[in-house]
Amino acid sequence: MPSNEQRRKAAKSKLERQLANRAERARKRRTVGLISTVVGVVVVVGLVYWLANIGGDTTDTAAEETNEPLPGTVNCSYPASEGQPASKPAQAPETANITTQGTVGATLKLNGKDVGLTLDRTKAPCTVNSFVSLAKQGYFNDTVCHRLVTQGIQVLQCGDPSGTGSGGPGYTFDDEVTPDLKYTRGTLAMANAGPNTNGSQFFLVYGDASSLPPSYTVFGTIGEPGLAVIDEIAKAGINTPEGQGDGKPKNEVKVNEVVIAG
Repeated sequence: MPSNEQRRKAAKSKLERQLANRAERARKRRTVGLISTVVGVVVVVGLVYWLANIGGDTTDTAAEETNEPLPGTVNCSYPASEGQPASKPAQAPETANITTQGTVGATLKLNGKDVGLTLDRTKAPCTVNSFVSLAKQGYFNDTVCHRLVTQGIQVLQCGDPSGTGSGGPGYTFDDEVTPDLKYTRGTLAMANAGPNTNGSQFFLVYGDASSLPPSYTVFGTIGEPGLAVIDEIAKAGINTPEGQGDGKPKNEVKVNEVVIAG
């Protein structure tokens, strides 16, 4: 039978072995943890590198595709509007191989004063094609601008020979819109009665129309001298009870003609 001294030595040795084993296990855990951390860092760095080089290329490609120019020509469609004959005799424009390149200058003569317009084929080729066709046919000549809005939005609306706000050329065509459209001062856009119901009516933004949704085709801009002409028209006010900011201009606004440059 071991003596008390021997038992104490044996217990001490056992304790020392246990402590040594614990220390070894702790060292191994620290080593494994360090390796895992290093591996994790390497994975993260690799992922960042992949996103910066591979993912970045994908983004650039998408941006390049988005910014690709339109084809040189497009085909347009101008179907007859059912139950709505032309307010003034007009022929639908050509539909095939309509150019999408460049701009067209035009002069809108309002009450004998020139309002210079720049029509942008790159944004709305089918709309510009229709507007130019109608102008050359004299469709807008001696018609009135039937609507002036001075509250909420600031626009002058023209292009309806009937002067009622419901007339058109006897055909319609689709919208040419994008979600980023803005209706700032100097914008020339098409009026409509809902999606893809464009005809001959258009509006000229002389102030703020930012509250409008991007549902109206923007097909050009108005020069500053022309905006000054529209400002004078707007100052005269509307022929409606006081406080209403939407109606016929108080002083008649006549479109004498629309002249296309070239």
